[in-house]
Amino acid sequence: MKHIIQISLGPSLDDNEFETGFLKQTFHVQRLGTDGDVDKASDLLLKWNKKADAIALGGIRSAQSLGQKRALKNDLARLLKLGSKLETPVTSGDMLRLVGHEWSLRHIQFKLGNNYFNNARVFFFSGRSSRTIARVMAEYSDNLTFADASLENGIPRLIDGMKELERYSGRLRDVLDWVPGKSMLTDSEPVRSMIEHVVRQAVQKSHVLVVPHHSFFKYLDPYTVEDLNGKTVITSTVYDDRIDYLKDKGVDVIIDTTPKLLSNVAGVSVLEAMLRVAFDIPKGEESDDELLEIISNMQMEPRIIYPSGKPKRVNRFAYVIHPPSQEYLKKLKPIEVLSDIAPGMMDTVEKVMAYAPPFVYSTVSGIRSETGVEAEGWLIALGVTPEQMQAHGPDFTTKRILEAAEIAKKKGAQIMGIGLLPKAMKDTSLDVAKHAVLPITTGNSYFASSALWAGAEAVRKMGMTRLKNGKLLRAKAMVIGATGAVGVICSHLLARAFEEVHLVGRNIAKLLALQESILKEVPSIKLHVSTRADKNLSEMDMIVAASSGTRDVLDIMQVKPGCVITDINLPSIFTKEGVAKRPDVLVIRGGEIRLPGDQVEMKDIGLPPGVVYAGLAETITLALEGRFEVFTVGTSPQWDKVREIYRLGLKHGMQLAAISGVDGIYSEEEIARVKELAIKERNRA
Repeated sequence: MKHIIQISLGPSLDDNEFETGFLKQTFHVQRLGTDGDVDKASDLLLKWNKKADAIALGGIRSAQSLGQKRALKNDLARLLKLGSKLETPVTSGDMLRLVGHEWSLRHIQFKLGNNYFNNARVFFFSGRSSRTIARVMAEYSDNLTFADASLENGIPRLIDGMKELERYSGRLRDVLDWVPGKSMLTDSEPVRSMIEHVVRQAVQKSHVLVVPHHSFFKYLDPYTVEDLNGKTVITSTVYDDRIDYLKDKGVDVIIDTTPKLLSNVAGVSVLEAMLRVAFDIPKGEESDDELLEIISNMQMEPRIIYPSGKPKRVNRFAYVIHPPSQEYLKKLKPIEVLSDIAPGMMDTVEKVMAYAPPFVYSTVSGIRSETGVEAEGWLIALGVTPEQMQAHGPDFTTKRILEAAEIAKKKGAQIMGIGLLPKAMKDTSLDVAKHAVLPITTGNSYFASSALWAGAEAVRKMGMTRLKNGKLLRAKAMVIGATGAVGVICSHLLARAFEEVHLVGRNIAKLLALQESILKEVPSIKLHVSTRADKNLSEMDMIVAASSGTRDVLDIMQVKPGCVITDINLPSIFTKEGVAKRPDVLVIRGGEIRLPGDQVEMKDIGLPPGVVYAGLAETITLALEGRFEVFTVGTSPQWDKVREIYRLGLKHGMQLAAISGVDGIYSEEEIARVKELAIKERNRA
């Protein structure tokens, strides 16, 4: 049997001993606490020399927390020097700790999709004690906050970022230790209350908390379930009582940087001592490379613990919105009052609001995919209307969207979507994607997909066609502008939903190439190509206006009663007055999406609860999938992106919730009325 003695500078009340099997050997592990008494620890080192197979020195940071900082520093150096002279190997666990902290984070980042920590808001109770974790985490996120100055020196200000931490940890901290009369100020009730408030707010806003093993309960005891609910906690050597404690505090995920190699949870210094004995590493010959080989061969992994018993992951997004007209600006309370008092002032208000800085309009929560992944985010509002965007030019709008991206990043968003922009802003998303601090998507791929999804559903609701084989619509569809970037996408999608499709475009060669590619994918489709829209216009059950040129060739008075026209142009080629000429025809602009989750919460965006526009749905879908990348930019989405976002939406439980026209969402009653009029017109003919 191998004997491991752990001499700890921590409390003797925690002393324990156990036997365990490890690598086909039996170990007896005994902990001896010294309550911060370095002389007692020295005596124990000498006592167990030659008697133990290895001695693990622990609790150093616990002793440091007792307030004996400067005197203890020299004593510890003496203690470690004594250990180096003994015949029995003495280890502090620093080698395994340093490698383990870094390895655990990199392993989890890779294992959970190479994006788990991306842009997370990470709060460190002690950056100095968790320096390795902070250094690695800084590669994944700039949102690092440290409480060292507040908790060590009573300064009611947190440290932001690694550079500030390094400055504080250098001479500044040494100077603060010697400031005369400092304790009189920091111990005062107003200062203590201010520090508690500052730290508590940072804890509440964080996504990840890094808690040192030493003083674990001291750090976390002040916080309630409301403070810690939904957090991820990174710490080391997580005993069962700590798991229960964090569960009661509402923590979702615990990451233990110390691998659990035994049935008992053991500290880093004990594990390092056991590894040295088990692999018979001679004293003085241990190295980083040797330890790396052991970790690799044993497949030592950090523990990921879900206190609730179910895996939990929450990804984060932001979405930029803007008022589409003056009427929407009036919904803001201060402006609403002003518009009632001075109606003629709205033009001036609209111009002034264009210069307003971006602001967080609403948080979005309660989104839960059918896969179990959750998403939360923020709607960030600009004050600029489409008219003002065009009046000021693309650079003006680009600058404000980039400012919104900075806000989103500080909030912890991992991807940001941009709301629909005017056609004159066609290159804005490309410029934003080049310079933004977050991955960008416009949502245009899901907009195209949902518009056709809504179109097919509208044809079904009109009830004037039949299904073939339970899925394919026994109906005729036409795409005008079929060879354009959006038209190609529409043509591919309709070929999967309709029995017969007509492709209309100006370029004959492109039409023939498109026909060939569709027939390769859907050989059973009845496919026709033409350069004239009017040739078969009156036979169509559905018409897709895929280019602005459709305005010149699509005469709404020529289509048959009950026809569904899907207009996916920005802006629309139809007006309310034009649509009103044919009350027996359904003109739709797109489809709105119902988000997955029973408790979706967000402020009013002009849609029913839990329902969002397709552009926002694309951003949320990418967040749920963990696809933090530039997805759709520019005005012309790609076929593969449209197909993929549709597939991902279904995977995560997105549903078509509503069908929109030029005047907003169609109610079921309105669709029924169009259908009734269409039947009357057909019967009359």
